[in-house]
Amino acid sequence: MTTTPIDLGPQTRMVARLAAAVTDEQLTAPTPCPRYAVRELLGHLHGLSVAFRDAARKDLGPTTDTSPDAALPELAPGWRDELPRALDELADAWRDPAAWTGTTRAGGVDLPGEVAGAVVADELVIHGWDLARATGRPYTPDPAALKSAHSFLLAAADPTRGGGIFAPAVPTPATAPLLDRALGLSGREREWSPVG
Repeated sequence: MTTTPIDLGPQTRMVARLAAAVTDEQLTAPTPCPRYAVRELLGHLHGLSVAFRDAARKDLGPTTDTSPDAALPELAPGWRDELPRALDELADAWRDPAAWTGTTRAGGVDLPGEVAGAVVADELVIHGWDLARATGRPYTPDPAALKSAHSFLLAAADPTRGGGIFAPAVPTPATAPLLDRALGLSGREREWSPVG
C-alpha cells in the first residue's frame, strides 16, 4: 500500500468543530459504533489523536502500545479543551515528512509510517461521520483525507489480506459518492440514525 502524505489539518479541524457542537445532553446518545455512546466516541477520538501524534513523532511508549480495545474509552473532565489541542498536535505531527517514513507503532501494532498515516486519516474520516450522525450535524470530510481513508479501507477489505478490520462491508454501488463507499467498506449503514 502506497500512501501520499496529506495535510490532516482540514480533517482534524472538521472533527474539532463537530466535537465543540456536542451538548452535554448528547454525551449519552448512541453512535454508529455499537459499543460507544457519544462520550466514548469522543474519548476514543482523544486517545487516537494522542497515540497517532506520538506515532508520527516516533515517540513510542504507553500511548502507542495500548490497544484501542483494551478498555472502553473514558472522556476526561477537561475534554472540551484537551480534544481540540490533541487534534491540532496530531495534524502538526503528520506535517513532518519523516512521519510518513520508516516504521512506527500505534495500538500496539508496528507498521510503516505511511500506513499509520492512512489509518489515522481513516479514523478521522469515519469517526467524524459517526459523531456527525450521532449528533445530527452535517458532514463533509476533507477530500484528501477521504480519498486516503477510502484507499486504506479498500486495502484492508482485501480478502487476500485476511479480511477487514471493521464489521462486514455493506454493499454500496460503485457509482455512489466516495464517502458512501468508504462508509460501506467500514461496515457502516449510510442511513444509520440514533432513533433507529
